[in-house]
Amino acid sequence: MAKSTKKESNTTAPPSVPAKPGAELVIITGISGSGKLTALKAFEDLGFYAVDNLPIALVPKFADLSLDSNTQRRSALTIDIREGEALKGFEEIYAELKNRVHARIVFLDASDEVLQRRYSETRRPHPLGSESTVLSSISNEREQLTPIRALADLYIDTTKLNVHDLRRQINDKFQDVKDPASITVSINSFGFRHGVPSESDLVFDVRFLPNPNYIPEFKHLTGLHPSVARFIRSFPQTEEFIERISDLLIYLLPHYIREGKSYLTISFGCTGGHHRSVLIAHEIQKRLKKSGYAVQERHRDAEREL
Repeated sequence: MAKSTKKESNTTAPPSVPAKPGAELVIITGISGSGKLTALKAFEDLGFYAVDNLPIALVPKFADLSLDSNTQRRSALTIDIREGEALKGFEEIYAELKNRVHARIVFLDASDEVLQRRYSETRRPHPLGSESTVLSSISNEREQLTPIRALADLYIDTTKLNVHDLRRQINDKFQDVKDPASITVSINSFGFRHGVPSESDLVFDVRFLPNPNYIPEFKHLTGLHPSVARFIRSFPQTEEFIERISDLLIYLLPHYIREGKSYLTISFGCTGGHHRSVLIAHEIQKRLKKSGYAVQERHRDAEREL
């Protein structure tokens, strides 16, 4: 089989009548074995309503349901060679579809050698059957999908990508990294004498701050008590630390979102987990919430006996 050595590039669909605002539909298609299901799962994790192998004839109805829905305004579905003869009607359906919703096509592909290896590793038959060789089926599939590929808004070659790379590319193109709702942040306080929380992604040691534990009237209180909080915040390094760490986290969170992280646990530790770490965790939590992030606050050791 002749192999194309021409460098692949993204293609953009021709201009059409402006789509109705509000609903977004992404159609994932491409060569079998190129990672379409991985891409679909990535869209699902981004909050898209995901459907695999929806019959082409039902796509317009599906788009109408998306328009009517108050919650599922972003949808993604896969359409591929499994549709058989119905693929011949896709171009006409897609042209009409773009008049209803904001529709885009993502086309996935990979080299023949990599596709053949993937089929060998998974031992799954090609959708076009086992009567021909895998390479012959891939060639036939490419030919049938050529008209759809010409409509693609985004072309992704997965030859050198693993599943994490592919998900990252989907996130980069379709995730709003400015949307704080796409990540849940947990803020913990803890005492080092009881061990660092195993679930922590980031750990900050606040034992450099003056310790209220040595003041008798503060010993059995926590950092949430106004008197203790006032004492800890009376030192300039406390306010500077809160501001600097808040700025750092607000800078980092969009980058974690872009990498596809849905949960982030940030832990602040002092000696016993009663005073300094409790106050700092509480103050950082307030600043992240003010920036629009969903934040859970937990003080693991605050109620432990001294």
